[in-house]
Amino acid sequence: MARTARSLHARKKRKKVLEQAKGYRGTKKSSYKRAKEQVWKGGVYAYAGRKQRKRDFRALWIQRINAGAREHGLSYSQFINGLRLAEVDLDRKILADLAATEPTAFAAVVKKAKDALNGGSGEKQAKRRGTQDNEAGSPSRGGEVEATEAAARKANELNVDLAEVEGSGSEGRVLVEDVEEAGGEVSATDAARSKADELEVDLAVVEGTGANERVTVGDVENAAEEEGGKSE
Repeated sequence: MARTARSLHARKKRKKVLEQAKGYRGTKKSSYKRAKEQVWKGGVYAYAGRKQRKRDFRALWIQRINAGAREHGLSYSQFINGLRLAEVDLDRKILADLAATEPTAFAAVVKKAKDALNGGSGEKQAKRRGTQDNEAGSPSRGGEVEATEAAARKANELNVDLAEVEGSGSEGRVLVEDVEEAGGEVSATDAARSKADELEVDLAVVEGTGANERVTVGDVENAAEEEGGKSE
């Protein structure tokens, strides 16, 4: 009788599949062929379900944060922008938990966001005054470069001199992506950076499809799905 070269491996594989199919109805738990098909199909559904579960939880977190922030007179977008300006590094899962179970701690976080927003308004007024002084003939370095407020903040973060950045906006205005490119940082939206941190995706390997090849949230999600498909 001929020797079976892979009998041990085949038995182990069969045993593993039948254990995974344990609890299925009918012959799906006893027939190796049907069990193998059902286990494979179950894995496909589980992968899609995990993606949908992430979306559902994110939507729930946003609703809880929005409800908590509006109790203190801020919208969700204002609250998130204030946290970014205050450099408070808390993800939405933690913020939603604080809003639902720790109202006192959440109120302290909201206060920081409000303070940062009020400080940002003061900076805007100072910039306007500086621009008016420049028009009146008072020399100031801020009037030499036309840049958006977001680009100015990004330049401060990356220690980039705006005078050396070539603007790609209207009438040569410096944009955020121009500063990021000058500072050697991947050009991406703030939402894309948050999504990349959430999904643990390296922005350096993501191909941007936005304006001036800027990485968007959709690009990050597509890259995460591709990595998940490869790992499966």
